Amino acid sequence: MFGNLLFLIIDDFVYKKLTQWGLSELIQTFKAFGCGRMDKGEKGIAEDDVPGSTHGLTGEEAANSDIRKRLFQPKLSFAKGDTGQAKRKRERDGSQRGTAEEVILSKVKNIMSRVLDKLPNQDDKLNKFLKNSINDLETDKREVVGVFGRTGAGKSSLINAVIGVQDLLPSGDISACTSVMIKVEANMRNPKYEAEIEFITKEDWKEELWTLFNFLGDNDDQEKDEDYLDSVETLSMLYGEEWKKKSPEDLMEKKFFREIPEFLSSKIKILTSDTAKELSAELVKYTRSESKEEDAQDVKRWYWPLVKCVTFRVPKNDFLQHVTLVDLPGNGDRNKSRDTMWKKLVGSCSTVWIVAEINRAASEKESWEILEESCSLMGNGGECRQIDFICTKSDIIGRSGNQSEAGVRDRILKRNKQAKRDVKAEFRKLKEVKKQLSEKCFEVFTVSSAEFLEKTHLDPVDTEIPELQEFLQDLNEWHSETLNYVSGALGILSLIQGASSREGDDIKTTVCKELEEKRSHELDKVREPMEETLKAFEKCLSEGVEKSKSLCEKVLKSVLYPTMKGGAFHRILKCVVQNGGICKTKKGKSININMKLTSSLTDSIDEEFKKTFPNEGNSGPFNGVINAFSLGTEKMMMNKEYENVKLQLRFLKTEEEKIKTKLNKLIRERKKTIYSSLTTTIEETMKPCYDRAKEIKGEGTLRNMRDTIEIHMHGSKDVMFAQAKDAMMEQLRDLILEILEKLESTIQESIELSLKTEGVSIPDVSVELQMVKQYYNDLTKSPDDDAIICSD
Repeated sequence: MFGNLLFLIIDDFVYKKLTQWGLSELIQTFKAFGCGRMDKGEKGIAEDDVPGSTHGLTGEEAANSDIRKRLFQPKLSFAKGDTGQAKRKRERDGSQRGTAEEVILSKVKNIMSRVLDKLPNQDDKLNKFLKNSINDLETDKREVVGVFGRTGAGKSSLINAVIGVQDLLPSGDISACTSVMIKVEANMRNPKYEAEIEFITKEDWKEELWTLFNFLGDNDDQEKDEDYLDSVETLSMLYGEEWKKKSPEDLMEKKFFREIPEFLSSKIKILTSDTAKELSAELVKYTRSESKEEDAQDVKRWYWPLVKCVTFRVPKNDFLQHVTLVDLPGNGDRNKSRDTMWKKLVGSCSTVWIVAEINRAASEKESWEILEESCSLMGNGGECRQIDFICTKSDIIGRSGNQSEAGVRDRILKRNKQAKRDVKAEFRKLKEVKKQLSEKCFEVFTVSSAEFLEKTHLDPVDTEIPELQEFLQDLNEWHSETLNYVSGALGILSLIQGASSREGDDIKTTVCKELEEKRSHELDKVREPMEETLKAFEKCLSEGVEKSKSLCEKVLKSVLYPTMKGGAFHRILKCVVQNGGICKTKKGKSININMKLTSSLTDSIDEEFKKTFPNEGNSGPFNGVINAFSLGTEKMMMNKEYENVKLQLRFLKTEEEKIKTKLNKLIRERKKTIYSSLTTTIEETMKPCYDRAKEIKGEGTLRNMRDTIEIHMHGSKDVMFAQAKDAMMEQLRDLILEILEKLESTIQESIELSLKTEGVSIPDVSVELQMVKQYYNDLTKSPDDDAIICSD
């Protein structure tokens, strides 16, 4: 009888709580099952949305939590004693923690979706802000890993092994086309292997045909150099033998593109397959210059000259969740649109892998040239934080008298160590590269894709493929994405609940005044270092202008009068003026007059630029001072005097972190434009002389083109470099003004929304707030103390 009475009391308590929470429809469920479950489709708080820990709650809160646990049977629990080493092992093996955080992210998204539905259809400032903020919570931050290396170096095998898809990128007897960029991403939409083929435009192909015919020359008796042979190969791949009897205009006829109507209509071509191998076979004619594979025997036309980029999408691949791997041509492309895309992709790489065979890694000229020619795009002109030189085929080693497995393994590992020493020593010699990229960011790996799969002589760890996989796993880590979303959600719910509460009205005015004074003081601390940086750039650029003026004619002569036969250079200079001062030849370094003329200016600011906008970390007079900005809300939340505005202070803290993240992203993107502005200004100033030079024909064409460029240079040098300096300084000032304006207005708006706005018809979100707060607390616990474990 006492037991029955106790259950009646408990039930009465539960019924009151369910009514208080607005969940009265669950009373019948509780009556029927006691600790039953609510169907997924029912309204209210879904079972998977309720966290299961009562740690740190008051007696009533613990009782409330216990009721929720009984009703909803949560899936998450926590285990003690989880070491950092164990955590990293799980991340490599599939990551239970990552899976649990994926679940948390899904749950909090469901909660915020229901909160969005709860908000009234009113057009006032607070409601607008809340709806926009909830919609803006979800962001897809992708890391780009660029992969460079000559054909045959083992790039395809490396990528296949690292992402665990053996037949995705073809290798072996297939010759890679040096023009097509290949992206590899995860397909999160369906279980198919997909490929998106993006073509260059018809206008771009018209221009490229002009370049190809230019390299062919006016007759067949000329010396057949690399560019001549490359032009013949490219045209023959696409047109067979027909191009020899056609003009460039004739080769634009629609009949040549019947198989690829997407090219004519400027659309993306999409291919899908159930297997990686089938998709790869279908793509051969779009990505390769030739093939001995059976799948390619019937190919009559090869369309790679028309392709700008191919994106492979691999179904549900953990290594590619938030990572894009890009197989990049060595030094760009002579086609303008491909080259523009190449520069953009190189500039967006946070990591670069340079791939070379181990037996020639330190001495291979092409690998180091790629690094030297691209370093400014990766460093000051980009966001690269890590350069990995990857020595492939480490298992291929000459025969020896000792053929035991242990002996072979020892020889391989010994050579690996020597290769790492040699490559690092070679990197230290690259003075120009080290101006852009720190030696601290340079690592060397010795890998064997074959041994990783076959395990003949080496353990998987010896192949160093697992280390690269772990690196990708770190880039994909769920923790930061989940924590950012949950933190943002917590801030929004704190604002809603704070606005709906009447508590703290007496102290809001005082807190508001204190925060506005703090904001003004903190803005001064941001402004001052930035203004000092402007003075430093002014000084560096002024020196660069004077040096540029004194050296420009000498620099120009070194480009216009190379040690090369006149006929060959005649064709190259025609290509240079046709393409605005740039020409990329088949072999040798590309010619870029504009970049050569800008070199003294960029040299003058490289060191200051690297110090001001470092790719690694959050230091410097821009990122550093922004990250140091603080209203001190955390300290205020710990003070009992501000207990009644704690929700508002929590919201302000999350908004502060959000604006810092946005400003850091703004700086990362804008600094690329600022750095390239010097060359852009020179390009614009030199364009009129290139336009005049490309119209020159007849006898003495080479001499007249040279004279046209030199005369223009001589007349422009006194103003051209000063204009480049002014353009960069103006962009720096604009960035500073935008940073200060966004920081001030965002913080001021946040203060007003939280402390000066009343939410008259704002819903009560106390339950949702408590749940998201618990998830936030779970996520911010140390992984060495408490690990989130997902269980059924």
